[in-house]
Amino acid sequence: MSTYDSYEPRSKFALYVFLAFILAALLGLVFYFKQLSGEKSDGDLASSSASASQVEKEAVAKGETVAEKEDNTSSPADVASEEIVEADDTIAPPSPEQMLLDAGMGVAELEPETLLKKIGESLQTSDLRGLTQLLGKNALDESQLKSLQALAEQGQYRLRVHEPIVEIGELEANRRSRWALAMEAKSGLGGTKDGQGARIYFDLLRGEGGKWTVEKVNLPAVGIQNESSEQLPFVDSLGVTDSFLQAVLSQDFDRAKEFVDSTKVSDAKIAGLCIIFEEAKYQLRAQKPLRAMFNRELTAGFIAHVQDESGVKAADFGMNLERKTVGQPWQVSEVNLDSLLADYADRVAGGDVHFTPLVQNPAGGDTLILYFGFDEDGLTPRTERQLDIVAGLLKLDPAKKLTLSGHTDALGSDEYNDRLSAKRAGSVEKYLLRVGVPPEQIIALAEGEAKPRRPNATADGEDNPTGRRANRRTEIYLNF
Repeated sequence: MSTYDSYEPRSKFALYVFLAFILAALLGLVFYFKQLSGEKSDGDLASSSASASQVEKEAVAKGETVAEKEDNTSSPADVASEEIVEADDTIAPPSPEQMLLDAGMGVAELEPETLLKKIGESLQTSDLRGLTQLLGKNALDESQLKSLQALAEQGQYRLRVHEPIVEIGELEANRRSRWALAMEAKSGLGGTKDGQGARIYFDLLRGEGGKWTVEKVNLPAVGIQNESSEQLPFVDSLGVTDSFLQAVLSQDFDRAKEFVDSTKVSDAKIAGLCIIFEEAKYQLRAQKPLRAMFNRELTAGFIAHVQDESGVKAADFGMNLERKTVGQPWQVSEVNLDSLLADYADRVAGGDVHFTPLVQNPAGGDTLILYFGFDEDGLTPRTERQLDIVAGLLKLDPAKKLTLSGHTDALGSDEYNDRLSAKRAGSVEKYLLRVGVPPEQIIALAEGEAKPRRPNATADGEDNPTGRRANRRTEIYLNF
């Protein structure tokens, strides 16, 4: 029997070697993946470093700093941050109560125009917080601020392009003055019946150092038209004076009469002032149109500065106002036209001081006068404009009457001058009838040369053409 035919157990060495090999391979794979992961992290860092280097190179090439270059890129964190900021911007603005609490005493400026310009810019941009800071907490109340806020939300504040800042006048000489911001007529604020936009008024106070701050604000009523029955923005002496002059400028005799004491200021004087303003093309001066002479508890006085349509030459006249008690309304009690009439004579009559539309009547009161050329009885466009104003007065009250008296100079016979004076009075009467004045309201007289205003001859007997010119006239006596 061969030895190979006997049984011997086989060795397990080969199995152990095989298992060791498998384990080593697994360990190798684990190590390999760990190494791969580490290389990837290092690569990210290297890539980040390379990116930073690239940013710096590009920034240098463009002349930017690294910070500026990096600011042009946004990371997700930056986007989130920006979103948070935008969310903060949606927070509701402070209430009017809070704005008043936060407001100080207002901004002070050396020039009122500078302060008004800043206020106007805040209004147009609806910056109510800035507006409150400019005005100060003592200048307006909570209800006014709420009104401003409501109009701002509607985008209603549009300043007038031409002369948006208007000076009204002085309340107290060199210390307190009134200004206004003029709005476009199409804004939501109430305007005037002639299409002018409304005004927001500001009373300014001059303090230490000569700087001006806002003392008071007056807002117009929304949607209210400026009819004769409208309540005035201001019922103080300056407000009444300004309203009276605005009525005269617009040839609104009826409204102008509402502001005067009729026992002291005649209808003829009001009509004469309307005529003077219309013929000389006067307007209130832009700078310091009304200057306070005095402003006491029951009496006040102002100087009104006017200028012609060119805006170069100016004149002035005085006005006094009175009220019986503190609770009574102010009324114009005197209008002194002496200096204004002298300027008017230079502009309209070539320096002839006798050529005036308003004279004192011997019977009392004031008389309007229309002048004629030598041996003429026809009306000129100038006299017709004056008669339009007179006709308006008569139409206001059918019970009113006027007396027309025709006059001539001393040249010619008495009979001829009587006829000529009648024609002159008659031409005025016919025009008034033509524009709608009832005949029962007119009395016409012919005075000939019997009542001259000025001498027809000099003291030595020589002819006086200037005197004769003043005598060729028709006087209109408003006996009402």
